[in-house]
Amino acid sequence: MLFRRRHPPRWSERLRIGLWPRRSWSRSTRYVLHRLWRLRATPHKIALGCAFGAFASFTPYLGAHFILACALAWITRSSVLASALGTFIGNPLTFPFIWVATYQMGNWMLGETSTINIADLSDSLINKSFDQIWPLLKPMTIGGVPLGILVGTIAYFIVRKATESYQNKTRKRRQSRRRPAQA
Repeated sequence: MLFRRRHPPRWSERLRIGLWPRRSWSRSTRYVLHRLWRLRATPHKIALGCAFGAFASFTPYLGAHFILACALAWITRSSVLASALGTFIGNPLTFPFIWVATYQMGNWMLGETSTINIADLSDSLINKSFDQIWPLLKPMTIGGVPLGILVGTIAYFIVRKATESYQNKTRKRRQSRRRPAQA
């Protein structure tokens, strides 16, 4: 292939780049935003897809974020690629905060008190079987719905405004290039 690396990266390097990008988090964030703005769809479809991705990030089911976001986008005929990019709201830096917030919200909605130490939360999610973690997943699932809707709504309005602005600016730039310079 033309653009293949001569020496493929080892798994340890892939893991390091997944947790901490080569350049910086701000550069990676800007890259994702530019990808969203350049999608060929209406601002509503792009923003709705991104909102579904943000919503899916608040579910405790780590392996299913992309699947859930893409399914919701496909059902509503919004941008599937934007939904996949929207799931980047959930990342290794934000997941601990998301998990604690959804767990606390779910307990509050169920009228229960917190029975699990917050420090053991991530260990419980990774190292136990499903029947042992269901008492943990139940409040996180229930608490993730309103928080996901809230964050998805905020993401919708931010992405829609940014996409409209970017598309209008691009459209004006193209129109000014097409018109011959008047002397």
